[in-house]
Amino acid sequence: MIEITGGKKVPIVYDSVGKDTFMKSLDCLQPRGLMVSFGNASGPVGPTDLGILSAKGSLYVTRPTLMSYTAKRDELVAAAKDLFDMVLSGKVKVTPRQTYALKDAAQAHRDLEARKTTGSTVLIP
Repeated sequence: MIEITGGKKVPIVYDSVGKDTFMKSLDCLQPRGLMVSFGNASGPVGPTDLGILSAKGSLYVTRPTLMSYTAKRDELVAAAKDLFDMVLSGKVKVTPRQTYALKDAAQAHRDLEARKTTGSTVLIP
């Protein structure tokens, strides 16, 4: 992080890894920074003394879930519209990283489970 930011800490960190990067992510934040923890690729973050948040500069941590933001029909429709508008405008590009023939769906599932894939996977009829 230091090389990328020229030694400056950042206002927000998005952490999808979990246990292995939790403390490192907090260390990247400037005072009153926000960490968004949204995954557990390395395992769940264990018990944490919340005092660490004040010691590192009055930090905030959130653990959002999609269902909390789309539980009501109107929220789901608005979120879907926002996403599709971004894709249609070209601001967000959805590029599959790997494709499988539909007849190879079982192999696609095995590869997903074995973490042999990254990004989007598409089954082609």
